[in-house]
Amino acid sequence: MYYIVYGFLYLCSLLPLRALYLLADFFYAVIYYVIGYRKKVVLDNLAIAFPEKTIEERTRIAKDFYHKFIDSLVETVKVLSASDAFFEKRFTGNWDLINQYYDQQRSVQLHLGHTFNWEWGNVQVVRKIRHRFLGVYIPISNPSLNRVFKKLRSRSGAVLLDAARMTREFMPYRRSMYCLGLIADQSPGRVDKAKWFYFFDRKTAFTIGPAKSAITNNAVVLFAAIERVKRGYYNVTFTLAEEDPKTNSTEEALTRQFVRFLEATIRNNPDMWLWSHRRWKHEWKDGDEMGE
Repeated sequence: MYYIVYGFLYLCSLLPLRALYLLADFFYAVIYYVIGYRKKVVLDNLAIAFPEKTIEERTRIAKDFYHKFIDSLVETVKVLSASDAFFEKRFTGNWDLINQYYDQQRSVQLHLGHTFNWEWGNVQVVRKIRHRFLGVYIPISNPSLNRVFKKLRSRSGAVLLDAARMTREFMPYRRSMYCLGLIADQSPGRVDKAKWFYFFDRKTAFTIGPAKSAITNNAVVLFAAIERVKRGYYNVTFTLAEEDPKTNSTEEALTRQFVRFLEATIRNNPDMWLWSHRRWKHEWKDGDEMGE
């Protein structure tokens, strides 16, 4: 089944991006208006985040989100056959900020949220930085799709670490010069191990794993924000969060810093975040540990 799925998607990836966007426009209409994929989750999340906006304003954000969500899917398919020159033209960033730490013999952690299109970013960061790039991923339940995504995510040489076995799989690279990419806005699997912070004025559970890793290994922490310049073109901006986390920060402080950065990033471009995941599925209870 893997070869059938991969072969079909590869053939689709050979289509010009303009043709893929025509398909994306069609699928947007079907998914938003006919199927209504997770529409309630999206609108409920937007109501939590933006209670000051009207229903019409939140609906406009939702529609724009679905357009960009479907675009990101066809863009991800394009990864299977796109050339290096394709990404050089369409995904830019201030890569020198990362590379300066290679010259200083410092490893780096990149913390980012689910902002589009992180799949293109995964390809381009491997090409543009001098560190070995390690990407943490959550396996897809469908075995064939999981193999396809592992192939496209490692096409440029990224080392993929299974999130469920991250500690064990990371160990061989711990003392090397690495750049570890972490999508740090995941809803925590273990709420009892999470810290709670105000995120869009609502108590929200965040995993402290990324901050703990940075402090343990004293890796330079950079936050990443991806912006869509126009359809099919992106730019990522890396911002220094902490150069010496072991000395200057704590797990709570570094996580709180990212939460504030993430909220500001989303507010700047609200239709670019993955509103279809249930970010507020956990409810704060008396006794849960609240971050200062």
